[in-house]
Amino acid sequence: MKISVVICVYTEDRWDDIRAAVHSVRGQRRPPHEIILVVDHNPELHLRLKREYADAIVVENAHERGLSGGKNTGVAAATGDVVAFLDDDAVAEPGWLAAFADALSAPVPQQNGTPAVVGVGGLTRPLWDTGARPRWFPEEFDWTVGCTYRGMSAGRGPIRNVMGGNAAFRREVVGAVGGFHSGIGRSVQGRRSRPLGCEETEFCIRLAQRRPGSIMMFEPAAVIGHRVPAARATFRYFRSRCYAEGLSKALVARSVGAGDGLSSERAHALRALPKGVLRGVGDTLRGDPAGLARAGAIVAGLAWTTWGYAVGSARLRLRGGGPRPSDRHER
Repeated sequence: MKISVVICVYTEDRWDDIRAAVHSVRGQRRPPHEIILVVDHNPELHLRLKREYADAIVVENAHERGLSGGKNTGVAAATGDVVAFLDDDAVAEPGWLAAFADALSAPVPQQNGTPAVVGVGGLTRPLWDTGARPRWFPEEFDWTVGCTYRGMSAGRGPIRNVMGGNAAFRREVVGAVGGFHSGIGRSVQGRRSRPLGCEETEFCIRLAQRRPGSIMMFEPAAVIGHRVPAARATFRYFRSRCYAEGLSKALVARSVGAGDGLSSERAHALRALPKGVLRGVGDTLRGDPAGLARAGAIVAGLAWTTWGYAVGSARLRLRGGGPRPSDRHER
């Protein structure tokens, strides 16, 4: 099994992060088949990376500006059997690729001769620039900083969708279902960006709908550390990210249907979040005053996410719903 690693990059401001990400891939116990750096419409960064990493494949995003276009470009450039994605501000532990390979090679039932496990997501831990997790920040909302969150999964097993910054897919299935939807996910215009997401969520659900029997697996042994800048450890960013997630989820629901598009979110809101609020209140009663802040952040985060979803859904209705991924080009 040959694994191509794709790292999407967009700004020289993350130069040290990019170097750390590439270094961590080079240090894998199971070496990558190739490292592909996809530059999002930044000619200066493209030239600098080509000079720095002559042994890597450095290409420019051939699609719309944004993370989805970058991922589609990386998949098109890859020649491995599997394409693994790593965020440009993350570092992979030495066993990362080996864990992906083991999960994809595990004996499973097959559908029409195609291995049922078509995608694997790993465990993403926050690396706080502040040195430690803010005491008010609830683990149930670690997804706001791109990390595995409390309530996501208790161990290795099937999940609805992976998290895009720590994931691997069989290369042939990505193109077979049209790649990542460019209308969903992060897109930076200049130096301003609303922290949208969910391109991998929509892709995983669409893949499962179009190829029944396909399995996404969570593999906790595939570990990366994801840098969390101090600016993202604030309640202002937390609130903004929750609102943006609601907007993104409205697009996902429009694309794949609210039933599949919101199934995990409903379960999280009805199970994990109430437990988190009770845990925070209990921590306060046991002498930790920050427990009440965590409980309050959970309530606020749910409210802002719900509000974002309502606003996003209303906008889509006013615009006539917008194009579905199937209405766009199929790779």
